[in-house]
Amino acid sequence: MKVILIIPAYNEALNIEKTIKDVTENTDYDYVVVNDCSSDDTLEVCQKNHFNVLSLPVNYGLTSVVQLGMKYAKKNDYDIIVQFDGDGQHQAKYVKDLVKQIEDGSCDIAIGSRFVTKKKPKSMRMLGSGLLTSIIKLTTGKTIKDPTSGMRAYNRKAIDEFIRNKSLTPEPDTLVYMMKKGINIKEVQVEMSEREFGESYLKPLKSMEYMMNMFLSIIFIRAITRKNI
Repeated sequence: MKVILIIPAYNEALNIEKTIKDVTENTDYDYVVVNDCSSDDTLEVCQKNHFNVLSLPVNYGLTSVVQLGMKYAKKNDYDIIVQFDGDGQHQAKYVKDLVKQIEDGSCDIAIGSRFVTKKKPKSMRMLGSGLLTSIIKLTTGKTIKDPTSGMRAYNRKAIDEFIRNKSLTPEPDTLVYMMKKGINIKEVQVEMSEREFGESYLKPLKSMEYMMNMFLSIIFIRAITRKNI
């Protein structure tokens, strides 16, 4: 099966070289960096190093970046897409474990989860993650222990569903939608690193807004999705 890593990047000039080195040294898969009109030198760093890169002319956000990556992968006839962050937190050595689940037919989406065999640490951020796990369980009957993980592998069935519905985001509410559509999801234990440079866009107030939006989307939009017949 043909596999490609889709690597979203926004202002990751200090991280992207290390990320691509990790990918090329620890996998045999293709990759494409999708630069979301970074205001720093992300694009220049990619071009200087001859990385495979697509660049958006406007900062559209993560959803558009992932959609573009998926369309690129579909156009180039890839069987499996792996969403892989450009900030250096994801570790490429675990990608093969996600891909294997897809290749074996064990699932349609494999999530790189920090909490399959390990407990969540006690923090405000993990409290929000736990609440999302609970609401997903309530609306689908299934448990996703690490719903905010951005490390995910998709097969063709999941890719087609994602591309067909432009309202889908690479966020927890989409996992609910996918399960309602009969997409099988499985978590695979991984480890993640701390970000070395830059900072997450999810500041405390932004995190609260994010969680509220996810709760509302799951309850009032995704939970009423009907399964394909």
